[in-house]
Amino acid sequence: MASLEQIKKPIAVELSEFEPYFRKSLKSDVPLLSTILDFVYRTKGKQIRPMFVFLSAKMFGQTNEDSFLAACSVELLHTATLIHDDVVDESYERRGVFSVNALWRNKLAVLVGDYILSKGLLLQLEHRRYNFLHLISRAVQDMSEGEILQIKKSRRLDIDLETYFEIIRKKTASLIATSMAIGAASVTEKPEEIEKMFRIGQDAGIAFQIKDDIFDYQEKGMIGKPTGNDIKEKKITLPLLYLLNNSSPLERMDILRLIRRKNRNSDAVRKLVARVAENGGIAYAAQHMNLFREKAIAGLMEFPENEARDSLIDLMNYITERNR
Repeated sequence: MASLEQIKKPIAVELSEFEPYFRKSLKSDVPLLSTILDFVYRTKGKQIRPMFVFLSAKMFGQTNEDSFLAACSVELLHTATLIHDDVVDESYERRGVFSVNALWRNKLAVLVGDYILSKGLLLQLEHRRYNFLHLISRAVQDMSEGEILQIKKSRRLDIDLETYFEIIRKKTASLIATSMAIGAASVTEKPEEIEKMFRIGQDAGIAFQIKDDIFDYQEKGMIGKPTGNDIKEKKITLPLLYLLNNSSPLERMDILRLIRRKNRNSDAVRKLVARVAENGGIAYAAQHMNLFREKAIAGLMEFPENEARDSLIDLMNYITERNR
């Protein structure tokens, strides 16, 4: 597997110049807001989505000012949704440190998320990139619908395979799809190529989310996300769904009863996590993850070979083979 540093090589200059660009977008004259935004910037992640933007742009030509605007718009949206997600999930930890809502409470966290989202939308309006605004707005709509659908299904615990894929397509894959489409749109005006990149990004994003779901059923769990956390939040993801679909009616009732009890019994959660792994839930999820990754890579292979395309393929392998 190629390392992130190797993957970044074709866009190393762009990523270096993106740092001050993104930081400038997280500025405010309000002292408290400025303090929180500085914290948000210092605790940012790997910035996978800007990588998707810049590599997609470079597949079709040379990156430009619009490419930076596109990458910033995507990362601002991603940052805002993470803050909102932590409020919705009542999560007090993000990437191994306190979340915004843990430090400043829910009300401020929601407002900060709203502020960051509005900054991204204003950027597109100020530069009159209405096609970017359309792509980002579609992502906001999809992500909101996906989150609401997941909340509804978490209450009823009646999720099936089709609904699971609808949730992750909207909640997670839509932003990676938007990253690839908006990157392409920054250098080409061909709608068929932009839409094709969106579809490829959807497949890559589904694979990315399945990998995250697998982490929750592995011994050490994902950094910043304890093992069994999805069960505690009453989220039925692909590994657990496989176990439910391959259990007797009585066993299924017992599993759902455990989840409904808000699973405060850590020992019971650990046993369920182990049961999912022992009964093939992780292997089943990994099989689906690999299918979506290969579909995304096959889509990329239809474009002419260049360094950016090769790095995009490596990035798709990275997001499904990473260990955190």
